[in-house]
Amino acid sequence: MNKSRNRLINEKSPYLLQHADNPVNWYPWGDEAFQKAKEEDKPIFLSIGYSTCHWCHVMAHESFEDEEIADYLNNNFVSIKVDREERPDIDSVYISVCQALIGSAGWPLSVFIDSNKKPLFAGTYFPKTSFLQLMKSIIRLWHNDRALLEGNSKKIIHYLKLDEATKGVIRANIIDESFLRLKHNFDPTHGGFSRAPKFPTPHILIFLIKYYLTFQDASAINMVNKTLRSMRMGGIYDQIGF
Repeated sequence: MNKSRNRLINEKSPYLLQHADNPVNWYPWGDEAFQKAKEEDKPIFLSIGYSTCHWCHVMAHESFEDEEIADYLNNNFVSIKVDREERPDIDSVYISVCQALIGSAGWPLSVFIDSNKKPLFAGTYFPKTSFLQLMKSIIRLWHNDRALLEGNSKKIIHYLKLDEATKGVIRANIIDESFLRLKHNFDPTHGGFSRAPKFPTPHILIFLIKYYLTFQDASAINMVNKTLRSMRMGGIYDQIGF
């Protein structure tokens, strides 16, 4: 492949250089990308990851090395790649956006923003088909109902400002709220919480064990047992000396 096909070839980050030969016309974070988005009236697709991130490589192989996805990105978006280890300041902003929108966050971090860096939508890993559908939805709204996108952006920013203002304030009912949220997001079939991809979250399991010991709610320990058994029967084999 021709490694000069996108601008990441001029970067120093090993992670960005890994994507220098993608058919996606990647830009590094900078004025050039935002000016192009403004002049061409296009939304921006911002992808944040790091070199040792497994799902970053999966999405890169499925989508960013795929000609169909690359063509759609190149024709409809300005695409920016960021190494979270090189720019933790950028990562921290948009990881908060993702957390606010879907209740969880991780990498690859997939964010749609405008030329003023305001968030429109955020998520993490998307399989190729889902990613293509999502991009088409964003473009449809961008051209036909931009007011809805901008309204959602304002709500996200407002929420983040409120969240920042209340940091450090611990509500009296936060323990019960946290438990109910975990119970709502629990996967009774496969264990764990929310949808795939899932990662081991020992702090959540410890919380549920303590909740059970304190309040004797059997559903708390049942979630722990189901999750641990599913992990044991899955692809993780190094729990106890393996």
